[in-house]
Amino acid sequence: MQKLTRIITLSVALTVVSGCSYVGVYKRDIPQGNLITQEMVSQLQPGMTQEQVAYVMGRPLLEAPFDSREWDYVYRIDKAYEGVEQRRVTLTFDDASRLVNIEQEGDLSRDLPVSTDRGMGPAVEGADPLDALPSQRTPTPETTPEPQPIITGE
Repeated sequence: MQKLTRIITLSVALTVVSGCSYVGVYKRDIPQGNLITQEMVSQLQPGMTQEQVAYVMGRPLLEAPFDSREWDYVYRIDKAYEGVEQRRVTLTFDDASRLVNIEQEGDLSRDLPVSTDRGMGPAVEGADPLDALPSQRTPTPETTPEPQPIITGE
Protein backbone atom coordinates (compact mmCIF):
# COMPACT_ATOMS: atom_id res chain seq x y z
CA MET A 1 0.00 0.00 0.00
CA GLN A 2 2.90 2.36 0.76
CA LYS A 3 4.39 1.74 -2.70
CA LEU A 4 1.07 2.59 -4.33
CA THR A 5 0.82 5.84 -2.34
CA ARG A 6 4.37 6.81 -3.30
CA ILE A 7 3.77 6.04 -6.99
CA ILE A 8 0.55 8.06 -7.06
CA THR A 9 2.18 10.98 -5.21
CA LEU A 10 5.20 10.95 -7.54
CA SER A 11 2.94 10.75 -10.62
CA VAL A 12 0.83 13.70 -9.47
CA ALA A 13 3.93 15.75 -8.62
CA LEU A 14 5.53 15.08 -12.02
CA THR A 15 2.29 15.95 -13.82
CA VAL A 16 1.96 19.24 -11.95
CA VAL A 17 5.60 20.21 -12.48
CA SER A 18 5.64 19.31 -16.17
CA GLY A 19 2.41 21.17 -16.90
CA CYS A 20 3.18 24.36 -15.02
CA SER A 21 6.63 25.69 -15.63
CA TYR A 22 7.89 28.20 -13.09
CA VAL A 23 10.91 29.00 -15.23
CA GLY A 24 8.81 30.84 -17.81
CA VAL A 25 8.23 30.47 -21.50
CA TYR A 26 9.84 32.30 -24.37
CA LYS A 27 7.72 35.07 -25.84
CA ARG A 28 8.47 37.27 -28.79
CA ASP A 29 7.14 40.59 -30.02
CA ILE A 30 4.38 40.22 -32.59
CA PRO A 31 4.15 43.18 -35.00
CA GLN A 32 1.12 43.47 -37.29
CA GLY A 33 0.00 45.97 -39.92
CA ASN A 34 1.71 48.90 -41.63
CA LEU A 35 4.80 50.32 -39.94
CA ILE A 36 3.99 53.98 -39.22
CA THR A 37 6.60 56.55 -38.21
CA GLN A 38 6.40 60.25 -37.44
CA GLU A 39 8.75 60.90 -40.37
CA MET A 40 6.28 59.30 -42.78
CA VAL A 41 3.29 61.22 -41.43
CA SER A 42 5.18 64.52 -41.46
CA GLN A 43 5.67 64.14 -45.23
CA LEU A 44 1.92 64.13 -45.79
CA GLN A 45 0.34 67.41 -46.85
CA PRO A 46 -3.25 68.30 -47.69
CA GLY A 47 -3.81 68.27 -51.44
CA MET A 48 -1.66 65.22 -52.14
CA THR A 49 -3.13 62.63 -54.50
CA GLN A 50 -3.79 59.04 -53.46
CA GLU A 51 -0.81 57.91 -55.55
CA GLN A 52 1.49 60.36 -53.76
CA VAL A 53 0.21 59.20 -50.38
CA ALA A 54 0.71 55.55 -51.37
CA TYR A 55 4.30 56.38 -52.37
CA VAL A 56 5.01 57.87 -48.93
CA MET A 57 2.97 55.53 -46.71
CA GLY A 58 2.50 52.40 -48.82
CA ARG A 59 -0.88 50.85 -49.52
CA PRO A 60 -3.30 51.10 -46.58
CA LEU A 61 -4.10 48.17 -44.37
CA LEU A 62 -7.79 49.03 -44.45
CA GLU A 63 -9.88 50.75 -47.10
CA ALA A 64 -13.53 51.39 -46.43
CA PRO A 65 -15.35 48.87 -48.66
CA PHE A 66 -18.13 51.27 -49.69
CA ASP A 67 -16.18 54.52 -49.59
CA SER A 68 -12.64 54.61 -50.98
CA ARG A 69 -12.14 58.13 -49.64
CA GLU A 70 -10.88 56.91 -46.25
CA TRP A 71 -7.65 54.99 -45.74
CA ASP A 72 -6.60 53.50 -42.39
CA TYR A 73 -3.01 52.64 -41.56
CA VAL A 74 -2.83 50.53 -38.41
CA TYR A 75 0.29 49.23 -36.68
CA ARG A 76 0.01 47.07 -33.61
CA ILE A 77 2.85 45.46 -31.72
CA ASP A 78 2.20 42.98 -28.95
CA LYS A 79 5.35 43.31 -26.88
CA ALA A 80 6.19 40.04 -25.20
CA TYR A 81 6.57 41.29 -21.64
CA GLU A 82 5.30 44.88 -21.81
CA GLY A 83 1.80 44.92 -23.30
CA VAL A 84 0.32 46.16 -26.57
CA GLU A 85 1.14 49.38 -28.43
CA GLN A 86 -1.06 50.55 -31.28
CA ARG A 87 -0.62 53.35 -33.80
CA ARG A 88 -3.26 54.46 -36.24
CA VAL A 89 -3.37 57.07 -38.98
CA THR A 90 -6.64 57.74 -40.80
CA LEU A 91 -6.46 59.68 -44.04
CA THR A 92 -9.53 61.20 -45.67
CA PHE A 93 -9.69 62.20 -49.34
CA ASP A 94 -12.17 64.43 -51.17
CA ASP A 95 -14.12 63.53 -54.30
CA ALA A 96 -11.12 64.50 -56.48
CA SER A 97 -8.91 61.96 -54.59
CA ARG A 98 -6.96 64.71 -52.80
CA LEU A 99 -5.91 64.41 -49.15
CA VAL A 100 -8.00 66.66 -46.91
CA ASN A 101 -7.65 65.29 -43.35
CA ILE A 102 -5.05 63.41 -41.29
CA GLU A 103 -5.98 61.86 -37.93
CA GLN A 104 -3.38 60.23 -35.66
CA GLU A 105 -3.72 57.92 -32.68
CA GLY A 106 -0.88 56.60 -30.55
CA ASP A 107 2.64 57.85 -29.91
CA LEU A 108 4.36 58.11 -33.29
CA SER A 109 7.44 59.88 -31.92
CA ARG A 110 8.93 56.80 -30.22
CA ASP A 111 11.09 54.45 -32.24
CA LEU A 112 9.83 50.91 -32.54
CA PRO A 113 12.11 47.91 -32.22
CA VAL A 114 12.06 46.27 -35.62
CA SER A 115 13.72 42.88 -35.73
CA THR A 116 16.33 42.53 -38.45
CA ASP A 117 17.51 39.03 -37.64
CA ARG A 118 18.17 36.89 -40.67
CA GLY A 119 16.89 33.65 -39.17
CA MET A 120 14.12 31.41 -40.44
CA GLY A 121 10.78 32.99 -41.23
CA PRO A 122 9.45 35.57 -43.64
CA ALA A 123 11.90 37.86 -45.35
CA VAL A 124 12.43 41.38 -44.11
CA GLU A 125 10.77 44.00 -46.31
CA GLY A 126 13.22 45.40 -48.82
CA ALA A 127 15.49 42.35 -48.67
CA ASP A 128 16.68 40.90 -51.95
CA PRO A 129 14.69 37.69 -52.56
CA LEU A 130 17.63 36.20 -54.41
CA ASP A 131 19.63 36.22 -51.16
CA ALA A 132 17.31 33.51 -49.84
CA LEU A 133 18.15 31.13 -52.68
CA PRO A 134 20.89 28.56 -52.16
CA SER A 135 24.10 29.40 -53.92
CA GLN A 136 24.26 27.99 -57.41
CA ARG A 137 27.37 26.55 -58.97
CA THR A 138 28.32 27.87 -62.32
CA PRO A 139 29.14 25.04 -64.69
CA THR A 140 32.81 24.62 -65.42
CA PRO A 141 34.06 23.88 -68.94
CA GLU A 142 34.73 20.23 -67.98
CA THR A 143 31.12 19.64 -66.90
CA THR A 144 29.43 21.54 -69.72
CA PRO A 145 27.99 19.04 -72.21
CA GLU A 146 28.95 19.58 -75.80
CA PRO A 147 26.15 20.36 -78.22
CA GLN A 148 24.96 17.42 -80.23
CA PRO A 149 24.54 17.79 -84.00
CA ILE A 150 20.96 17.89 -85.21
CA ILE A 151 20.21 15.18 -87.79
CA THR A 152 17.33 15.90 -90.09
CA GLY A 153 15.73 13.29 -92.29
CA GLU A 154 15.39 14.05 -95.97
